[in-house]
Amino acid sequence: MTYQPLMRPGLPPEAAPNKPPIPRFGHRIEPVAWQDEAIIVERDLPIPLRDGTVIYGDVYRPSEVAHDLPVILSWSPYGKHAQSNQVFWPPSGVNPEWLSPLTPFEGPDPFDWCPRGYAVAVIDPRGAWRSNGDYYHNGPIEAQDCYDTIEFLAAQPWANGRVGMTGVSYLACIQYIVAGLQPPSLKALNPWEGFSDWYREFGTHGGIPETGFAPRASDNIQYGPNLTENTWEQMQRHPLLDEYWRSKQIDLTAITQPCWVVASWADQGLHTRGTLEAFKQMASREKWLDIHGQKKWAHYYLPESTRRRHSFFDHFLLEPGCTLPAWPRVQLEVREAAGVAATRAEEDYPLPRQQPTALYLASGEALQADPASPARVEWDSAHDEVVFDHRFDTDSEFTGHAALRLWLEAPDAQDADIFVALEKLDRAGEPVGFTFYAFYENGPVALGWLRATHRAIDPDRSSDLQPVHPHDREEPLPDAGPVCCDIEIWPSSTLFRAGETLRLRIGGRDLYRDALPRLPFARHEDTRNRGRHVLYCGGEYDSRLLLPLIPAASS
Repeated sequence: MTYQPLMRPGLPPEAAPNKPPIPRFGHRIEPVAWQDEAIIVERDLPIPLRDGTVIYGDVYRPSEVAHDLPVILSWSPYGKHAQSNQVFWPPSGVNPEWLSPLTPFEGPDPFDWCPRGYAVAVIDPRGAWRSNGDYYHNGPIEAQDCYDTIEFLAAQPWANGRVGMTGVSYLACIQYIVAGLQPPSLKALNPWEGFSDWYREFGTHGGIPETGFAPRASDNIQYGPNLTENTWEQMQRHPLLDEYWRSKQIDLTAITQPCWVVASWADQGLHTRGTLEAFKQMASREKWLDIHGQKKWAHYYLPESTRRRHSFFDHFLLEPGCTLPAWPRVQLEVREAAGVAATRAEEDYPLPRQQPTALYLASGEALQADPASPARVEWDSAHDEVVFDHRFDTDSEFTGHAALRLWLEAPDAQDADIFVALEKLDRAGEPVGFTFYAFYENGPVALGWLRATHRAIDPDRSSDLQPVHPHDREEPLPDAGPVCCDIEIWPSSTLFRAGETLRLRIGGRDLYRDALPRLPFARHEDTRNRGRHVLYCGGEYDSRLLLPLIPAASS
């Protein structure tokens, strides 16, 4: 490891709030039962790592089968004793009847897998809870530790030598990190909504620091016997994409294992972008993608999702079946509103037939198909926002990334933080809500952000519909006149019926701020805005929204 992260003393595991009491420590095998099922659990199994550090896991196995078991691995720092049915919030939509009491947070249920002839391993990483060593938040050390754990589990006398990984969020991100190291026994991956770019998706959005979820996540990983990485403090000290952020970068092209990737349009500001980028960049010959618009935890534990996981892992960890090769390569939901969507099969993602389609910003709050006459629009960056509407004459679907070009001036400030939302209005002009951030049904179609001094473009990685910013330097704003800001709008899929309206909102602060108490939520409270923002459109200033129009598939 070339970059040494900032560390802090760990907190006693017994002091963790909102967790069940940590069980007594000690290696043992004991029976557990739930409803009509009985399995065994090997608690606090010691797992030696390559440097001699020992970490601990709980391994669940069938009571009657002692050999040839494939392993489903659940890896996260949230505590192997923290079960999903104890921590999910009611607005998440997770039905408690779907889970046994032993289901790890965001991971696979042992009572679902063990009766099918699997072992389920739930691991506390290095430095987390009672595992030895110091805790490093992703990066090369955690990747190597997960590699060692995979090979250790595959070599157990009860194992068949094949390991698969599944899970949401952190349990998805670790799959990206370890898979590229090619552990021989890792045979299949199922990342279910996990960001893959630390800087652009977790630490900042468009270079604007994320101040809601990131510090909360950093607080959740500080329980252990020694030192733990101080992620939030490091984020604050590293506003640009430098060696710290590069130490977290993932080579997604090194992933070659069979992979079923599940993303959602709903996780704007956390996992949506990164999950889709992972699918795009993986080198796996056998890979599938599902994109839904539902609440992520509820979707993971849906009985239909569980059945599909059975088919996937049975095929790669037990014996090849006949159902998996018939899966469409891409399956996605085209949304009309929260809970209203149509599912469709596609050949690839991004959709090869997408057509970049421009709508130009014009005076009078209009988005129009033709370039506009020259105009200026001005607003108070701290308190106000501007909107631009386009009413569709025909049914129109947009699926994929969108891009917004703004010619913007900030005459009263040294910088400008820009917040963008795409929304839908029904035929009567009333807002249409979409599932958003795991808990809500009143969310946007899509979101975008940019700090104007980060407006430089990486030409090798950018496309018309997806501008990519290097974020490795700041370019000061001129003393007068506008600058061109190309803003990435995260992927979405939405059908607008004839007579419905697309609304573009632009402001200088979070456009979605109403979170339920104590629930995780993305925020951006460390902004640089002051005074007026002035938008130039029309004539030589081609301020426009570029959308991924999807024509109807040919027969």
